[in-house]
Order: sequence, then structure tokens, then C-alpha cells
Amino acid sequence: MDVIGALAAACLILVLLALLVFSRLYRKVDQGRALIVSKTRKVDVSFTGQVVLPVLHKAEVMDISVKTIEISRSGRDGLICRDNIRADIRISFFVKVNKTVEDVIKVAQSVGTERASHQDTLQTLFHAKFSEALKTVGKQMDFTDLYTKREELRFHIIELIGVDLNGYHLEDAAIDYLEQTPLSQLDPANVLDAQGIRKITELTAIEHVRTNEAQRTEEKEITRQNVDAREAILELERRQADAEIKQRREIETSRAREEAETARVVEEERLRAQSAFLRTEEQLGVQRENQAREVAVAAKNRERVIAVENERIEKDRLLEAIARERETQLTRIAADKEVEAEKREIAEVVRERVAVDRTVAEQEESIKKLRAVEEAERERQAVIIAAEAEAQEKLVKDIKAAEAAEQAATHRAAEEITLAEARLKTADLDARAKLRLAEGIQAEAAAEGLAAVQVRDKEAEVIEKAGRAEAEAA
Repeated sequence: MDVIGALAAACLILVLLALLVFSRLYRKVDQGRALIVSKTRKVDVSFTGQVVLPVLHKAEVMDISVKTIEISRSGRDGLICRDNIRADIRISFFVKVNKTVEDVIKVAQSVGTERASHQDTLQTLFHAKFSEALKTVGKQMDFTDLYTKREELRFHIIELIGVDLNGYHLEDAAIDYLEQTPLSQLDPANVLDAQGIRKITELTAIEHVRTNEAQRTEEKEITRQNVDAREAILELERRQADAEIKQRREIETSRAREEAETARVVEEERLRAQSAFLRTEEQLGVQRENQAREVAVAAKNRERVIAVENERIEKDRLLEAIARERETQLTRIAADKEVEAEKREIAEVVRERVAVDRTVAEQEESIKKLRAVEEAERERQAVIIAAEAEAQEKLVKDIKAAEAAEQAATHRAAEEITLAEARLKTADLDARAKLRLAEGIQAEAAAEGLAAVQVRDKEAEVIEKAGRAEAEAA
């Protein structure tokens, strides 16, 4: 048992010693660094850690974190663009040793572990290459494009340089500062600077002209708006003055109109009182005249009724005579039922034509009668108006004389109306008598002509039938 315990203790001591030795010999590296262990036959690279044996191994640590290389061009060394305008630019490139065993070994062998990530070393290695790429890309773009298209500029520079730089890796680039080089720092004796100065002068002159135009336009617009505002104010003041004047004029006009209306009402009341008196007297006279006229009209109406009745009896007699004559002729020339039907149709047409003619004649007579009545009415109105005017003129001098003149005018008007009505009735009776006579004569002539035509038609038909019968017999 003692032997076993001693062996276990010895083993434990050996393990502890081995762990102590390993911990002493194992070398760890931080992030962003690489451990390069040079052995007798090869070189190992570790990015986490490795056992380094004294005397047999040589360990070196290389910084592989991202470093910044700044390229700045300004003043007479400014970047020349395609339009020969110089630009002051400051651009930063982010470079690091590529995190691969081969690239780390390549950089360590070519540059050295200690100098691999020093700022001076990086500037020495890449300044010329980056500056040349910057000038190459800048010469391909105008200054305005260079200023506005920075992302495109950065992309072209990275594309031209490439990301693989003999063990180093270009991570990115950033433009920190970009402005036009001041004219005071340009060299007029330099051809490119001279062309740039000319281009800058032309562009600034154009922009100055545009700025001046904008300022002048602004001034003109402000002045125009001020003038419009002043004109609007003056127009409003003028309208206000016109409105006040118009209001005063309307007040004065209304006052004068009311005074005139009051005077007119007073005079109308006086005239109405006088007219009422005259109208009463006139109505009494008119009533008496109307009564007499109605008696005369009733007598005339009786005469007209008698004349109309006589005329109707005469018309019936004439129509009966015409009908008898027509029946005699139709009986004489009737050959068959077809001829009688044709005669009836023709007679119907004649009656319709006669009715139309009679209607036309009646309408013409009605129009004549209406015109005569209107003419008589106008004459009566003219006479009444003249009588009223004469009565009113003479009323001031002699009211009684005016009454007498008015009554005389009224009697004369009634007489004229009565005579006009009598003439109208006489003309109406004459027209109707002539119409009846014309209708009878027309009907008689039409019946005789119709009968003769029908007789000739029947004779022609009989002759034609006889001719066809002889032809058939032959």
C-alpha cells in the first residue's frame, strides 16, 4: 500500500510539474496579433497561441490589426481633375496584414515582424501606389463629379489599387476632406493651373451672373408686389370714397323722391275726387245710352233673325231644286251600280269641297267682322278719349260746359257705335247671301259637269265593249 501511494504521489507531482512547464512554455497572443514561431526546419504561425521551447524556438509577435494610411494633397500639389481644376483632398486607406499563414510569413520575411505594422513602414510601402491611383482616378473625373460622386471615386480607387497588396489587404478607403484649391495657391505659370484658373473664373462668373440675376429678380418682384399692394390700397380707398358719395347721393335722391311722391299723392287725391264726381255723372249718362242702345240692338237682332231664317229657307229651296236636278240626271245616266257608286263618291267630294269653301268664306267673313268691330271699337275709344280730354280741359273754366260737351261726345260715340254695328250686320248678311248663292251655283255647275263626264265615260265604255265584241265575232 505504501508503494502504491508513493507511486500515485509521484505521478501527481509529475503531472503538476508538466502543467507548470506547459503553462510557462505556452505563449498566447491577443486578438489582432499573430505569433510567428521559428523552428529548426519550419516557421509556424498561430493566431491564438503555441508552445515555445527555449533555445529551440524563436517567437515573434506581429501586429495584424487595421492601420490607416493617409494621403493628403493640397495647394500646388492638389489633385488635378479632368477639367484641370485642382482639388484639396485627404483620403484615408485602411490596410492590414492579411490573416493567413502564407501572407503573415511573406510579410515577416519581406518587411520584418517589428516593422510590418509601423506607420512609417506602411507610408513608405504604399504612399506612392495609393497617391498614383488617386491621381489616375481624379484625372478621369471633373471637379463637380469628384465632389458630388464621392462613392464612385472611392470605388474606382479601390478597384485600381486592388485588395491584395503582397501580404497586405486593403480593407476600405474614406474621403475625409475634399474642396477646391484656392486660386491664391495656384501657379499661373503652370499650364494646367492656368487652364484650371480660366475654368474656375468662367464658372464663377456664370454663377455670379446667375446670383445677380436672382437678386435683381427678387428686387423686381418685391417692388412689383409693393406697387400692386399700393394700387390695391388706392383702389380700395377709391371704392370707399365712391361708396360714400353714392350713399349720400342715394339718400338725397330718396328724400327728393319722397317729397315728390308726397306732392304727387296730394295732387292725385284732388284729381281723384274730381274724377269721381265726373265718373258718376258719366256712368248715369252711359246707363241711359246703354238702355236705348239695347232697345235698338234688340230690334236689329229680331230683324237679323228674320233675315237669317228667310235665307235658310231660300237655301233649303235651292238645295232641294239642285238635289232634284241631280237625281234626275243620275237616274238618266245610271247604267249600273258601279256608276251610281262613283257618282255618290264624286258628289261627296263636291260636298266636301263646298263645305271647305263655305268654311273658308265664313272664316273670312268672321275676320272681316272682327276687323270691323275692332275698328268701330277703336273709333269709339278715340272719340271717348277725345271727349274726355276736351271735357278735362274745359273743366277748369266751366265745369257745366265740360259736362255738356262730354254728354254730347258720349251720344256721338254711341251713335257711331250703333251705325258701325248696323254696317257690320248688313255686311255680314250680304256676305252670307252671296255665299249661299255661290254654293248653289257651284253645286249646280259641278253636278252638270259631273253628269256630262260620266255620260261620256259610259258611252266610251259601251263603244269599247261593242268594238271588242265585233272583233271577237270576226
